[in-house]
Amino acid sequence: MQRDDAFLRAWRDTADASPGAEEDDSTRPPQRYRTLWISDLHLGTPGCQAKALLDFLKHTECQTLFLVGDIIDGWQLRRHWYWPQAHNDVIQKLLRKARKGTRVIFIPGNHDEFARKYLHHNFGGIDVAEEWIHETADGRKLWIMHGDLFDGVIQCAKWLAYVGDSLYEFTLKLNRHLNSLRARLGLPYWSLSKYLKLKVKRAVSYVGDFEGAVAREARKRGMQGVVCGHIHHAELRDIDGILYANDGDWVESLTALAEHADGRLEILHWAEHMPVTTRAGRAASRHEPAHA
Repeated sequence: MQRDDAFLRAWRDTADASPGAEEDDSTRPPQRYRTLWISDLHLGTPGCQAKALLDFLKHTECQTLFLVGDIIDGWQLRRHWYWPQAHNDVIQKLLRKARKGTRVIFIPGNHDEFARKYLHHNFGGIDVAEEWIHETADGRKLWIMHGDLFDGVIQCAKWLAYVGDSLYEFTLKLNRHLNSLRARLGLPYWSLSKYLKLKVKRAVSYVGDFEGAVAREARKRGMQGVVCGHIHHAELRDIDGILYANDGDWVESLTALAEHADGRLEILHWAEHMPVTTRAGRAASRHEPAHA
């Protein structure tokens, strides 16, 4: 059996297992929201900021949690198996949230496209769906999808996407070495990959084209807005009368999209919510060498 299927079976078996002990973490009260969206966790890669993600999951509560694709990086796992305990802890925490009453909806992306053959199934209380229409508290209809269907590279030249993915992993690896040096010099963390995305003209043009295409499709579908991931660039803005929301990622920016009780939407930059000790631990984890 392929690793993808084996992992989904393990997900199901973990959900059926008896719940473990709850974390004793009462010093920080949870932040409560009506809805949360996260995507592009890339569990199964050294670049995933699993400890920061766990901090987010422990200290937020919501009625509905959307996992908007690229939760598990099947592309990387096929090339090189990497699954530390912290990544397993994230899955456990998601399953625990589902058990405790949070509605968890998983919309697979291109990196976890293996899960698309399980659409309309439920794994441990987590629903798998191709897309979703969410109505906010103030009555707006939002189209929820990952976003890879609007990426011409993914659709027209998948082999090129795999090459790009390898180059991106190389950039993240270089970024870890760079920040190890910066830490020794007493300098703060700095994201090379995020800098390149914002400064390279072709990358900026790609982001703009992607956002415009997604907003146009949402309009065609009669939606008031759209929520997606895929491009690792958190954004919340109006595009010709359509609300465009991208929840970012948990590799570079540590961001989520949140809906408040009154329907107001907000990008959460979780690094700003974590205590100094957690942020220090996160920085230290970046400097550790990756293990198979």
